Amino acid sequence: MMKKKLLAVVIGAAAAMPMMASADVSIYGRVHMSLDHLDNGNDYKEVNVSSNSSRLGFRGSREVGDITAFFQIEQQIDFNEGTSSFAGRDTFAGLRGGFGSVRLGQFDTPFKKARGPANLFGDQVGDMRNLTRFGNARFDERTPNTFHYATPDMGGFGVNIAYSVHEGKEAIDGADGDALSTSLTYKQGPVDTALAYEKFEADTSRGERDAVRFAIGYKVVDAVKVVGFFQTVDYEGDTPAVNDALTSDTWGLGADFKIAPSTYIRGMWMQRDSDADDTQSDLYAFGVEHRLDSALRVYANYAWTKNDDNVAVTPWSQARSASPNGSAGDSAKGLSAGLRYDF
Repeated sequence: MMKKKLLAVVIGAAAAMPMMASADVSIYGRVHMSLDHLDNGNDYKEVNVSSNSSRLGFRGSREVGDITAFFQIEQQIDFNEGTSSFAGRDTFAGLRGGFGSVRLGQFDTPFKKARGPANLFGDQVGDMRNLTRFGNARFDERTPNTFHYATPDMGGFGVNIAYSVHEGKEAIDGADGDALSTSLTYKQGPVDTALAYEKFEADTSRGERDAVRFAIGYKVVDAVKVVGFFQTVDYEGDTPAVNDALTSDTWGLGADFKIAPSTYIRGMWMQRDSDADDTQSDLYAFGVEHRLDSALRVYANYAWTKNDDNVAVTPWSQARSASPNGSAGDSAKGLSAGLRYDF
């Protein structure tokens, strides 16, 4: 039966190739794997193989006069287990032109993308989302049923407005289940910065919450980049856990050094504190990366968290298939060796 299903998929894909070619469709993806030793500071010390936001996607476009129609279908692939989630990542369709771009679908919010200028360890051990997602409040989301407008480039400035009208397949009558996410970005010369605001209404999953985020990256010289980050969160969910107090502030500093034509070393410190007792966490991350070419890189990272008694943050819980639980009040440590191939 499995062979018949596989044959049907292969035949269907082969039949679709001529249509894809005529519609300007491209296939892209990322294989991101790592071998990690993870220690939660208590009873867990194990070696894991992790697939880290690996993906396969299809995107296409068609020009009609001054307007370009475009689409994207992207799915997660966990290479360590051979599993996938079809169209579970950024999947949308839209139009772009001199007015900017509009699209509908499910995709990263402007608030989520606004961490980009300061994001030195994305999808790796040490990812800043281990602090910024703020537990049950859950920022850094990919919202469904979303309309997004992006302005054209305005001398380095850009404005993004995304509105998620509801979370399920259809809106619930009388429910307050929408979300708004906006950002102002500026990228010109050595400066890359983003200021963002996001709000989820009361009937969205995890309840009402909003946040402001600011991230900046600055190239001091070509070989040295410094970054800074700040986020403040207000959470009004019905049943916040002890480590998800009503307010939380997260900030951090980091630097990236190009020590050879294709080799980089980087480090970052971040701290999150809230208005509940004993809920502060610090995240430290250091790493070295070597780019074999523009599509292939290898790296090694070491990251750890220092937790107060009522919080159990780890440096590995986000964007990775291997994510064992932390231990409240203990320091969690991760050592990782990884490979990333973009195609």
